[in-house]
Amino acid sequence: MAKRSTTSKTKAASTGPSWRRRIRQFVWRTVAVAFLVLVGAVLLGRIMNPPTTAYMLGESRRLGGVDQAWVPMDMIAPVMARSVVAAEDANFCEHWGFDVVAIRLAIAEGSNRGASTLSQQTVKNVYLWHGRTWVRKALEAGITPLMEALWTKRRILEVYLNVAEFDEGVFGVKAAAQHYFGVAPDALSAQQAAQLAAVLPSPKSRSASRPTAFLKKRAAQIRSGAATIEADGRSDCFES
Repeated sequence: MAKRSTTSKTKAASTGPSWRRRIRQFVWRTVAVAFLVLVGAVLLGRIMNPPTTAYMLGESRRLGGVDQAWVPMDMIAPVMARSVVAAEDANFCEHWGFDVVAIRLAIAEGSNRGASTLSQQTVKNVYLWHGRTWVRKALEAGITPLMEALWTKRRILEVYLNVAEFDEGVFGVKAAAQHYFGVAPDALSAQQAAQLAAVLPSPKSRSASRPTAFLKKRAAQIRSGAATIEADGRSDCFES
């Protein structure tokens, strides 16, 4: 009887932790698969243009359609690219996805304005959803350095320029250039590019073709900033 009891205890001891091992294995396999899927999605984005985004789909359902058409970087006026960088992320060429200096400044000022880089915004627009949840911010923080490692700076900016919202239902620089000024994106002037970049923080409440006094002032700052980053080399990473 004692022998049987000892045998039973031995079997229980040997089989007891097995379910924990199976759970751990399942969790690690799930994490590994999710990571590989994520890497694959980011790698695919390096060569394949995203046909749409979650936000665009939502706006399309709400509005009954949106205006958006893809245009390669070579067919976008260089001053447009410089203007967006000057407006949204002047140190775009110098960071690895997070602008630590801007983040520290934003924290000191008690605001998050200027802390989100173009890389982070591209991740949010292409792979995630809009909103301020911690889950989205955590995913954004994980995907951003991966994108920086796998994409070129020029590719990040190209994708951003094609999916950013410039007015209600107007996405991408090609649709925006036509919508506001009736021109192709490669024909945008420095002033037009600056006014387009000036609407980006609040595209539903600002108009590039009917600028307020505030927007005119902001556009002048952006135009000056675009010239500055061209002169000091901070645009080299996406213009070469």
